[in-house]
Amino acid sequence: MSAATDIPGQGSPDPVTGAADFFVCDIFDPAPKDDLGSMEHPIFSLSTRPDRRVLSYAHNGATIEVTPSVKGRATIHDKDILIYCVSQLMAGLNAGREVSRSLQLTAHDLLVATNRDTSGDAYVRLKEAFERLAGTRITTNLETGGLETTRGFGLIESWEIVRRARGGRMISVTVTLSDWLYRAVLAKSVLTLSRDYFRLRKPLERRLYELARKHCGRQASWQVSVAILHKKSGSTAPVRVFRAALRKMIAEANLPDYVLREAPGDMIVIERMRPARAAGSGPQLSEEALDAARALRPGEDVHALAARWRSWWDDTGRPRLGRADAAFLGWVKAQGRE
Repeated sequence: MSAATDIPGQGSPDPVTGAADFFVCDIFDPAPKDDLGSMEHPIFSLSTRPDRRVLSYAHNGATIEVTPSVKGRATIHDKDILIYCVSQLMAGLNAGREVSRSLQLTAHDLLVATNRDTSGDAYVRLKEAFERLAGTRITTNLETGGLETTRGFGLIESWEIVRRARGGRMISVTVTLSDWLYRAVLAKSVLTLSRDYFRLRKPLERRLYELARKHCGRQASWQVSVAILHKKSGSTAPVRVFRAALRKMIAEANLPDYVLREAPGDMIVIERMRPARAAGSGPQLSEEALDAARALRPGEDVHALAARWRSWWDDTGRPRLGRADAAFLGWVKAQGRE
């Protein structure tokens, strides 16, 4: 492991590029972020037992083949590691820090952030999750960052655990993400998750929350057939068993932010709990802020810009704003750099 430099949150610079060779995950309580590609497609296993089946999936031009290792396919609970890494990287980018495909993290912080216990067994399970993530191979033509590439890769490229000698707990973990996932982060192809996502214990609940978050977007609801939802979920249960599981989920109503209901024609409707934001509501901006936005983006309708910013604020979970004007102008400047 390279020694840290005096620049917060990054490792020693690469002698050729000058970029950090790893990103230190030291941001407290970042908003959970998930990448759009794996939210849309059933990459992760919903099984609680080792799943060694090869998954082949095709939908709307996207093709995926997921090949597990002898330890089984990475599970949707293993995905917590990737969500934690993506969340840290996005928080780093938003703070203007240099980021890297390799991350150095503290196992205890990861476990706490993803609502897991910190017992000795939890660290053993974490190691097993790293092994499944590295061993699961994907061949796909998914698009990230505006590029479509057919290629094969692991969900993570490599990992390393540093322990104290004589059976001590993990001191630190270094993870190198796949280039595919890292490109998604750089392109900001991510969505914010509810923090209650990590409280969902049933794999199918987690998967349906992902699909609801991805497909509802700014809409109030999303309607989909049971057959298509079965396919997109990645469930290996027969459709009749899957339908019964959906009905149980409807009755239990555990999904954060969304409710499910049946509709005629063997359809499922997923609705946002929070009503759509009324036009003109949300953080209020001063005329001075609007004038500053006009100077930053000459020729553009600043009221349309303000509406887009409020929609972005709404979609990212309505974070508390200390100064709405400053937050809006920061967003306008960031849009200009994209």
